[in-house]
Amino acid sequence: MQNKRLRLYHLNLKYVRDLANVDENVMSVSPQSNKEKRPFIGTVVICDNKLYCIPLTSPKPKHEKMKNDKDFSKVYDKHGKLIGCLNFNNMIPVNNEVIIPIDIKIRPSDSAEDRYYKQLLDNQLDWCNDNIENIIKKANKLYKIITETPEKSCNLTKRCCDFKRLEKILENKWS
Repeated sequence: MQNKRLRLYHLNLKYVRDLANVDENVMSVSPQSNKEKRPFIGTVVICDNKLYCIPLTSPKPKHEKMKNDKDFSKVYDKHGKLIGCLNFNNMIPVNNEVIIPIDIKIRPSDSAEDRYYKQLLDNQLDWCNDNIENIIKKANKLYKIITETPEKSCNLTKRCCDFKRLEKILENKWS
C-alpha cells in the first residue's frame, strides 16, 4: 500500500451525532460538551477501500500512565513531550462528504491562541506522518480483530466502535 501524507479533519457534526446515536463509543463533537473543535486525523484505508478517521485527543493526566496498546498510541513532539493521543478504538468510517480539512497554516491575522493551537496540530500531524506506517498497520490490525474475531478480545471489543454497524450508517445515510 502506498502511503500518503495524513491530514487533519473536522467531521460533519450531524454525521457524528448519527453515529453516536447507534454506538456509545463514538467520540462526541458536540458544542454542548465543548468538543466542537475536536480534530480527527485521517485517512486510513482499512479494507474494501473504506476510509476511517482516527480521533486525536489532547493529553490528559491519565494518558501519562497508559501504555501504547492495540487501540491507543501516544503522540510526542520532537523533544519527547506528550502532545496528544490517537484513539484507534474510536476510529469511524468516513467519506469525502463528511470530512472537512483543517487549515493549520499560521497567518499574521491569527490570534495568539489560534497560533498556539495550529502549531500544536502541526506538531501532532508531523508525529503522525513520521509514524504513518505504524498507524496504518495498527488501524488495520484492530479493524480485523474487531470485525473478524471480536469474541477473542472481549475487553478490546467493548472499548471499540462497532465498525461494521457504523459503515452501514455511512452507506445508508451519507453516500
